[in-house]
Amino acid sequence: MDLTPQAITAFMLGLNNKISTFALQREINEFRGEPMLAILPGVALQELWSMMGTAEKALFVISLFVVLTGLIGMLTAILTSLNERRREMAILRSVGARPWHIATLLIFEAFALALSGVIAGVALLYVCIAASRGYLQANYGLDLPMSWPSEYEWTLLAGILAAALLMGSVPAWRAYRQSLADGLSIRL
Repeated sequence: MDLTPQAITAFMLGLNNKISTFALQREINEFRGEPMLAILPGVALQELWSMMGTAEKALFVISLFVVLTGLIGMLTAILTSLNERRREMAILRSVGARPWHIATLLIFEAFALALSGVIAGVALLYVCIAASRGYLQANYGLDLPMSWPSEYEWTLLAGILAAALLMGSVPAWRAYRQSLADGLSIRL
């Protein structure tokens, strides 16, 4: 097997004097004898990461809107079911439940829904990483690590759960106020 290269497409050049780096880059880029381009890897990588940072921020904003939409959907579902559960709340009140008990149940329901969504989302993420890891490594040379979420990601997940508690407090407050007035005289 002949491993002699037919052409050189790239090579790395190191300089002893860092000050002459930009002068040599300009000289190579302006050389007319051969179409060559000198690139500073650090500068090129910095530009790449700044572009990726912009895309990452855009995806983060989109994910915030997805979470917000999910929370609003949960709030709407709980508020819609609240009207149908008025008799249930009146029965709970008749057997001794306080209005804050009913409000706590609704807040717990919202928290449980959000917690199950967070757990399902993280589980789905790790299943997708495990399923695509070999393919991405073999075809693109990308290694997706199977590591626990970082402290920042745990903070984001806790923020989602806190937002769910806030969203759950809206129907809880409404149930708290209605359960006092409803009693057992609900008109269906």
